Amino acid sequence: MPGTSPERNTETPDTEAQDAATPDNATPDNATLENTTPDDATPERTPYPPALIATAVALPVALLVGVLVAAVIVLRGPAEREPLALGPVPAPAADGPACTALLPALPADVGEFTRSTLIEPAPPATAAWQRPDGGDAVVLRCGLDRPLEFNRASPLQVVNGVQWFEVRDETAATATWFAVDRETYIALTVPDGSGPTPLQAVSDTLTAHLPAQPLDPGELPN
Repeated sequence: MPGTSPERNTETPDTEAQDAATPDNATPDNATLENTTPDDATPERTPYPPALIATAVALPVALLVGVLVAAVIVLRGPAEREPLALGPVPAPAADGPACTALLPALPADVGEFTRSTLIEPAPPATAAWQRPDGGDAVVLRCGLDRPLEFNRASPLQVVNGVQWFEVRDETAATATWFAVDRETYIALTVPDGSGPTPLQAVSDTLTAHLPAQPLDPGELPN
């Protein structure tokens, strides 16, 4: 109608509907990485100490060196022992038939002891055995005089058919056994801890190559 103003739309927008359309957890447009913390954030790594790194590098190197050294030892074989020096003792029958028959028949090994090389000039009618790493030797001497301690009252021990007379040396921690029932006297010096095998092995050789003889002990001391 003339003179009346047009009707204006005075409806107010439904703000509740707008709020419902906006999710509660919506991220504002102006959000930045500084104020957000992802659940799968990677923790900061602590650098390893230099000493630990050096050890980790050194261990494989040391293992490699050990393997190489072991291989060299295997290729070269066991280290050779030094020749053994033996001092002379009176042995008037060293060149006699008994010692001539005995020496070549002696075994190469007596228990854990193997035949030693002697420094020349070696005493006649002698032989020695040592452990693979050397050390005290088992020593045989043939053609000796009757031992002064051997008399009619001396105790004897029979080993594999051979009668032996023992003389102890506590200072040197050895025992010297004298075979007293063969054509000549034969001494076998054995270091303590050697076990019975050296004496048994030599007894077997004596029984096989030298016949037994009657005993000839010295007189009883006054």
